[in-house]
Amino acid sequence: MLNRWHDWVGTFTGVVVITVLALPLAALAVWVLAHLRSANGSSSAWRTSLADVGIVYGTVPPVWMILLPGEEPGVAPGRVSLVPLADLLEIVADGATGQIVGNLLVFAALGFFAPLRFAALASVSRILALGAGCSTLVETAQYVLQLDRVSSVDDVLLNAAGAGLAALASRPWWRAAAGASSDQPRPLSPQRS
Repeated sequence: MLNRWHDWVGTFTGVVVITVLALPLAALAVWVLAHLRSANGSSSAWRTSLADVGIVYGTVPPVWMILLPGEEPGVAPGRVSLVPLADLLEIVADGATGQIVGNLLVFAALGFFAPLRFAALASVSRILALGAGCSTLVETAQYVLQLDRVSSVDDVLLNAAGAGLAALASRPWWRAAAGASSDQPRPLSPQRS
């Protein structure tokens, strides 16, 4: 089934298999990073290590799948769909809800872990903007690279929504982390006379 190099890196099945096989390496990376950070005195070594690896491990495979070429890459002209909800209604009518779920999951790991890792991103609106920006870059790459795929505004909307929903799911943890850091005493500023 996965006999050639292309079968591993150029098919959905190959990407899924590589992702599953890489799970122990991802766990090891979290462990190593956390121990290195703990040795350097980091108080949130495990959280930041899990977030760093989670963002990469959870985002690279779906983006890789999105950027796999269609049947006629470089031959078929790029197609763009800029009418919001047009593709989505067609997908629902065809009963292909798996495509909707897939689009919601593309930047879900980014949406879940980014607020845990970067305090500046700890708001749902910022994660929605980040998800929309990243999705726009991927859709633009599909068009520019002539991958024989449709670049759709609905994909951007679903990808951003998935990131936002994932951020809501992780909100108790990033809100707790923000509260814990604000509970710590702040250094006193020098008095001016």
